[in-house]
This record gives sequence, C-alpha cells and structure tokens, in this order.
Amino acid sequence: MTVYIDPPSWPGHGRLWSHLVSDDSYAELHRFAAALGVPGRAFERDHYDLPAHRYPDAVAAGAVEVGSREVVRLLHASGLRRRKRHGPV
Repeated sequence: MTVYIDPPSWPGHGRLWSHLVSDDSYAELHRFAAALGVPGRAFERDHYDLPAHRYPDAVAAGAVEVGSREVVRLLHASGLRRRKRHGPV
C-alpha cells in the first residue's frame, strides 16, 4: 500500500506535471491527495496530475519516486489502470 509519483516531465498548460498513483486503491490515493491539499479536479481516471512545484511536497509526504513507465506498470499490476475512452460515448 504505497503511493507513487513520477518525475514532472509531462507538459500542459505552460508547466510540467507528475502523475500520482496508488498500488492499492483509489481510496488510498484520494486520502493522500486530500492530505496534500490537491483538488479533486486534478484526478483523471486513475491518477492525480500534480504540477512540478508540488513534487517535493508529495515526496516529503511519503510518495515513492519512480519512473513514468513504472507508474504505468504499477497501475496495470494493481488492476487500477483506466484507459481513456476513444470515439463516441
């Protein structure tokens, strides 16, 4: 039961972003994010998008630093991966 974060390397809205994920449950992830003061709107399907300036805060709070590929592997292994839907809904 761990929360993981990848390096802030994903561009968007003029800044770089990290992904914050859990290897156990969305409830664990939501609790961790809430404790950091991350707004719910930052949650996207299976992860939180965290701006680069918040990366040190997440690590200080206990998030384990891993690479981006490891984030995806952890989501798949835990069964928590939710892919984007493509096409009409």
